[in-house]
Amino acid sequence: MRSAIDIRNIDVAAASKAGVLVTHAEAGFVKSVVELTLGFLVDLSRGVTRAATAYHQGERPEIKVGRQLAGSTVGIIGYGRISRDLAPLLATLGMTVLVSDPYAQIDDRRLVKLPMDELLAKSDYVICLAIANEETENLLNAAAFARMKPDAFFINMSRGNLVDEAALAAALAEGRIAGAAMDVGRAPDQMPTPELARLPNVIATPHIGGLTPPASESQAFDTVRQVEALVKGEVPPGAANLADWTRRG
Repeated sequence: MRSAIDIRNIDVAAASKAGVLVTHAEAGFVKSVVELTLGFLVDLSRGVTRAATAYHQGERPEIKVGRQLAGSTVGIIGYGRISRDLAPLLATLGMTVLVSDPYAQIDDRRLVKLPMDELLAKSDYVICLAIANEETENLLNAAAFARMKPDAFFINMSRGNLVDEAALAAALAEGRIAGAAMDVGRAPDQMPTPELARLPNVIATPHIGGLTPPASESQAFDTVRQVEALVKGEVPPGAANLADWTRRG
């Protein structure tokens, strides 16, 4: 059992072959990640980190006109639990919200479902929240960044392996997109890659999206509930390979 939602560091196939159940905690960090994403949107739009860094260095920051979120267009790639909490908030702020997810049904009439290529071309902000699997490996590649507006911002709140980091670095360095924010990277610990994080038009945090007391408490208690279910001979809600669970004694 893993007290987290990401089980990619567990050999589920081997466990299944041995008849061993693999289970994980539910996503108790949704609201925490949503809040950090909102912070990134404001920071990118108004240059908060840029100005604070200049002041910390004893310099006077350059005064630039910011972008208002209300009236802007945001594109969300992936429509899972985090996106379902985030999208309505962005719509309430007055943003046009586009969503790309070929597998999701979107019932909220405030949201517009589009193919990813169209979403990239129309968005002032692109937020990656798709799940990490073989299909989404390097989903955001050079071709994807080439479709974005030159004044658009990219935010990755999913997993680092969804992004071709060389392509992102090139797009940032060459001014083909305005900037990026990330809480994840391709490293095993999901930390942002230092080469990307040090770029002047990048905001990076050390994988802290779900690191708040309520989020940690939620996942800890969920793990306890799943252990309780196992002790009672019940199926825990986070079971990942239930069909292969044969060693129940």
